[in-house]
Parts: sequence; C-alpha cells; structure tokens
Amino acid sequence: MKRPAPIPDLSAPSRRKRALSEEERALWESVAKHVKPLRKKPSAAKAHAPASEPVTHHVAAKPAPVKPAAPVKTAPAPRPPIPPLAPIGRRERAKLSRGRQEIDARLDLHGMTQTRAHRVLFAFLQRAHHDGLTFVLVITGKGKAGSPDTERGVLRRQVPEWLSLPEFRSLVVGFEEAHVGHGGEGALYVRVRRAR
Repeated sequence: MKRPAPIPDLSAPSRRKRALSEEERALWESVAKHVKPLRKKPSAAKAHAPASEPVTHHVAAKPAPVKPAAPVKTAPAPRPPIPPLAPIGRRERAKLSRGRQEIDARLDLHGMTQTRAHRVLFAFLQRAHHDGLTFVLVITGKGKAGSPDTERGVLRRQVPEWLSLPEFRSLVVGFEEAHVGHGGEGALYVRVRRAR
C-alpha cells in the first residue's frame, strides 16, 4: 500500500524553485510547441521577461468548466405616449344635457381642501376607469363670493388643470363645462378613458 504524499507546510518559509533538468526542459519545450495559448498576451509582457529564461506557456491540466451565458436583460418596453385631451363631441354633450346619455357617476368636491380634492378626484377617476364607466359629473362648485381680496372658486379653476396632467390623462379622454341643469360653471362632464 502506497503512502499518501506528505502535505506541504504552507506556514514554513517558501523554498527556492528547483531548476529543470535538461531532459525535463526538452520535454516541456516539445509539449509547449503543440499548445495554443488561451488568450494572446500583449507583446509588452514578452519584452519584460528576462532573456536568459525561456518563455513558457501555461498548460491547463483540465479544461475550465464552461459557464452558461447569463440571460440578456432586455429593457422594458417604453410606455406609449399619453394621448392629448379631446373635447366631448357636440352630439354627446347635447345628449348629456338633455338626459338622453346617462351620467354613470357623480363626485361632489364642495368644501374640500385642494389636497383632499385632488386625492379624492384621482381615486374616483381610477375607479370609474376600472369599472368601465363612460361619463361622470365632477361638481367643483362656483366658489363663494367673498371680499375682493380672496380668491373665488379655487377648485373650479384647479380641477381642469389637474385633469390636464399626465397622471389624469391616462384616465380621462376629455372634459367640458356641464349644462346649467347639471351645475353649469360649477361642474364638469368628464369622459373616462376605457381600460385596455
């Protein structure tokens, strides 16, 4: 039974490398002639090698395991541009004002702060979009008549601006001032965009 080779003590100071014998050197050169390098090394590396020692190539004992190529990550498809707002057609507006076209839902923003009104309006339109509603009525109110210094009808002015924002345009096709019977200047007919 053969004895296992002794394990070298790595903690001991390293010994000088043994020089190759003439027979080993001849064997090595014959093997090296038939080996192709894995990668071409730049010629600058050869220039740094001392002239007295022959340039040797490393021979891999085992071929390196081939790693599977990592899957290529594709960039997510860009979102389609948000379409511009379109006015509600004359026919549809006439049908709404005469009651021939049903208003699917109503939202009254009277007395709300701008922050709360914005949040409530967005949630209302998301629900209407999700539920497949077509026309909704948003009541902003005309604003209270106060002193000349105070601003009148903040929501009446703000809601159309909000509906023009990209976050709302993905939910809204268009909007127009409502007929007097539905609130006139203090309300808007809003056409909801269909869910795809």
